[in-house]
Amino acid sequence: MPSHDFTVTNLGKASIPSPIALSKRSDDLMANYVSDDEMIIYDVQAVPGQPVSYARQELIEKAGPREYIYYDPSKVRAGILTCGGLCPGLNDVIRAVVMTLWHQYGVRSIAGIRFGYRGLLPQFGYDTIDLDPSFVGEIHRRGGTILGSSRGGGEKIEELVDSIERMNLSLFFTIGGDGTQRGACRIAEEIERRRLKTAVVGIPKTIDNDLSFIQKSFGFETAVGKAVEAVAGAHVEAHDAVNGIGIVKVMGRESGFIAAHTALGNNDVNYVLIPEVPFDFDGERGLLKHLRERLARRNHAVIVIAEGAGQEHLAASALTDASGNKKPGDIGIFLKERIADYFKGEGIEVNIKYIDPSYIIRSTPSNPNDSIYCTRLGNNAVHAAMAGKTKVLISLINNTFVHIPMNLAVSKRNRIDPESPLWRDVIQATGQPALLKN
Repeated sequence: MPSHDFTVTNLGKASIPSPIALSKRSDDLMANYVSDDEMIIYDVQAVPGQPVSYARQELIEKAGPREYIYYDPSKVRAGILTCGGLCPGLNDVIRAVVMTLWHQYGVRSIAGIRFGYRGLLPQFGYDTIDLDPSFVGEIHRRGGTILGSSRGGGEKIEELVDSIERMNLSLFFTIGGDGTQRGACRIAEEIERRRLKTAVVGIPKTIDNDLSFIQKSFGFETAVGKAVEAVAGAHVEAHDAVNGIGIVKVMGRESGFIAAHTALGNNDVNYVLIPEVPFDFDGERGLLKHLRERLARRNHAVIVIAEGAGQEHLAASALTDASGNKKPGDIGIFLKERIADYFKGEGIEVNIKYIDPSYIIRSTPSNPNDSIYCTRLGNNAVHAAMAGKTKVLISLINNTFVHIPMNLAVSKRNRIDPESPLWRDVIQATGQPALLKN
């Protein structure tokens, strides 16, 4: 494994005693502060007999409350925004950040910035929302985000930092995916250039689970649960029809994690198509021939396809969304029509049911496991910011909450390795060929 630099940026010396009463002992039945010297390794693979030593920058700093903090809580003004597409758990994170700031640190000035980065741009004219425990107390029961969300605006760095400076924000929390955090990293760099003392801390939100150095993004588990329900419906429709075919399209522009985990969580899926593994429609080893043989044997089939799969079969598009992400062509509709045309040409009756649950999944409230995860991410984001950490994301690695430099997390997309145990398990669960390629 290549080494990575996990060094975390600090605004300065943390010298103010924390208002959170914790312990430094290990034998008093009280929770402890976390030291900057408490670290974990990233790569847990090992070779017998091979000596291993680590430089400090190769180790990952644990997240959690510090004994000394950088900011005087009575003088702190915090800002929170949500960017990009909706995702289960956004309100849970907002609530956790507000509750921890208010109850643990005594911060009383918390601004909710509306509609993502646009809320910091004067031309849009969005007022901020004053956030407190009474305002956020019940929001975790709702899907979406009380702050609103949008794409774009994160490239206007100087204007955004002008607004942060005018608002006198000490802490700036960004809840969003790679585009959001890439913008946040550049904002933090501009803040540093201006010698301002504003901590920029990100909470990684990407329903596709495709941010690097993030073990699991929040909302992912809820998304898989809802996708499993859609697949169950597709299976019933396919099973109870003559040559029934159920197709479910799920999110995943560049990474097929939702599709893969949905197949493993349902076990009624026969084919999983993801962006990381190309496939052919025609030929002896192509999808259509395998699908025909499957129908001859079992009379039904279920296909789960990620939205970014099979783009090589569609006309290339230069279109991008407001965040700069390339817009994939609609592979779900294309797949449905391609299958229908093939079997019509073969004179074989098929009954195809196509389900796209994407927006239902995105807008649903988080399940209990995701709610727990969101709460802990939000709590640790506040601890990091109050300690003066900046240009950092809160992550879960090796089941430990840690600080990850933003520039590392957005350096590349997290994608399924076709030779990994995860994809091997998917192939075994579905019974599909390892490659649908000629």
